Amino acid sequence: MGAPHNKKRYGEVWQQDRISLSLMELQFLRKFVTLSGGWAWHFLSPEGHTEYKHAHDHKDIDVFVDPKHVAEVMYVLHQRNFKKVWTRYDHLQSEESFRRYEKTVKTDEGKSIRITIDFFVKSAVPSRFVKDWNVVDPTFLLSLYNNIHSSDKCWAVQASIGLLAKNIDPLDREELVTIPKE
Repeated sequence: MGAPHNKKRYGEVWQQDRISLSLMELQFLRKFVTLSGGWAWHFLSPEGHTEYKHAHDHKDIDVFVDPKHVAEVMYVLHQRNFKKVWTRYDHLQSEESFRRYEKTVKTDEGKSIRITIDFFVKSAVPSRFVKDWNVVDPTFLLSLYNNIHSSDKCWAVQASIGLLAKNIDPLDREELVTIPKE
């Protein structure tokens, strides 16, 4: 589980280059993956929202890949110059086969940004089609914070827990990207 947020840092935003470059790479995988984690919350959030660091996590890109699409995803990642990165999680027993790939890209200003894609091989992931993307269904997504995802303190997760408890669909709800008052 994620550490408590430093509320003094609320209001910090993700670097736009990180968002844009990550989205560009995701375009190549769009038809093969189901977005999870921070990128699922990103598309579940209202369009044009401010990319607050504490609203949802954009440090990496979490995706689920159906076993029948693993070869295509591996091919795309290779073509896009992503390299396999070994982690301490690679040999752990789990229901999903885990893989991490990274590449470093340069921004227009010459800064380097590392794009990390964590993918989990799993069939039949509960999902929905949102804003032209396949994303993990919010109820299932919340269940992943006890074993796959760690930023359970992000505003989107916390807001969705409350919304779903009231049988309110979190899709496009401002609460997912609103700085908490407490």
